[in-house]
Amino acid sequence: MPVIILVADGVRPDTLSAAMDSGAVPHLARLRSDGGLHTVATTWPSVTGVAYTPFLMGRYPGQVGLSGLRWFDRSRRVGAHVGHTRSYVGLGMRHIDRDLAADAPTLFELTDSSLGALTVIGRGLRHEDRLGRGARFVARAALTHFRGSVRGWLDIDRDIGAAVVRRVRRDAPAFVFAAFTGIDKASHAAGHGSALVHEALSQLDDVVAELRHDAERSGRWDKTHLWIVSDHGHSAVTGHDDLAVRFRNAWGYRTLAHPWTLGHGHEVAVMVSGNAMAHVYVELEQRTRPFWPALRARWEAVADALLARPSVDLLVLPHADDAVEVRSARRGIAMIRRRGGRYSYQPLDGDPLGIGPMDWAGSRDAFDVTAASDYPDAVVQIAQLAAAARSGDLVVSAAPGWDFRSRYEPIKHCSSHGGLHRDHMLVPMLVNQPVRQPPRRTVDVMPSALVALGLPVPPGLDGRSFVSESASLALSGVS
Repeated sequence: MPVIILVADGVRPDTLSAAMDSGAVPHLARLRSDGGLHTVATTWPSVTGVAYTPFLMGRYPGQVGLSGLRWFDRSRRVGAHVGHTRSYVGLGMRHIDRDLAADAPTLFELTDSSLGALTVIGRGLRHEDRLGRGARFVARAALTHFRGSVRGWLDIDRDIGAAVVRRVRRDAPAFVFAAFTGIDKASHAAGHGSALVHEALSQLDDVVAELRHDAERSGRWDKTHLWIVSDHGHSAVTGHDDLAVRFRNAWGYRTLAHPWTLGHGHEVAVMVSGNAMAHVYVELEQRTRPFWPALRARWEAVADALLARPSVDLLVLPHADDAVEVRSARRGIAMIRRRGGRYSYQPLDGDPLGIGPMDWAGSRDAFDVTAASDYPDAVVQIAQLAAAARSGDLVVSAAPGWDFRSRYEPIKHCSSHGGLHRDHMLVPMLVNQPVRQPPRRTVDVMPSALVALGLPVPPGLDGRSFVSESASLALSGVS
């Protein structure tokens, strides 16, 4: 049976629910009546592109090579002409497929018939099955980006939606993954509750209406899985604390940061994502990753200075691949440890996540312990990112109302994302078929899609299917 995943990039669960309740998006509301609306945790960093990894690979992004929207490469495999750094903004986006772990397959690679639209990750897609490519489209998107034109992004969404409907009508691919970025762009520019966000949602509603109409007319609707998902939330920003400027001008470090990554002799690299999180790399001359115990003597004062900033909510200090320290200026210090698929959280001097001690819980129980907190799924998300080889030596998550980048954004941000706070980490998952069990995380999407498609689920995924295999077989007519 076909699986169609539409990414409403940046939509919050409460915004989507309110739009459905008001009658503004009747076709999305009808999906909710047929299947259900669930609130799940995305991945950290909660930022576009990186957070598409769970949908298409069923894995946390740090574990397959994507530690953030921007990162510094200690191995020096990334060339000196870009300062040994990666940025998946603009032209750098073309590198994302080659940066992914080769042994972690995408849904496109596992299905025989796929269509992708505006997907940052496209490994396994044939060129003709990837909408939103080509010189003319790239020029249009670049002009829209550098102009900071939200209206231009809504126009792109409208055209992409029409193209997806035409291709699904003509080819009936087994798997479709299409991203719509207008909600995110409108949220950054005008706030998540703005009229522009509701206009972008209405456009998505129109696409759903067309897809459903065609599937019903052809007799395929009862066998179709149509899911609306989001990669991150949003929250209002009232203050920008540009960390690269602070390290360079206030604290006197020769600092490497985008968009200016040329030159030599840098002492610190500040790689911001979203813009409410940042990887900070120190002692850049080292070719292998140092951990915090080896850095503490020289960099403890910087850690203290970061935590003293009102913009910094949480400071994450990796001690080893399986141990990480978490600090909050107001709530103290704790240690997270990972052993196989189990996690512990032990307050040392306070309780930075506000969840109390947790002794060696499995991934699902660790989610449940944190679900109602200010940091849903934070134990697992911090552990997976801290263990990623490309992550920073100090990782910061912004306090509500703040982000870490004030310059070089074509759209001036009045709303942001990327951090560990629940406004960024909780996203909707709208499905048109009842689920076997409530989904918990966006990593559950990929194995669920494979089960719905009747395909084997590869080992080593971080997610679990919420689709019943028996129900999938029944819908496909297999007894």
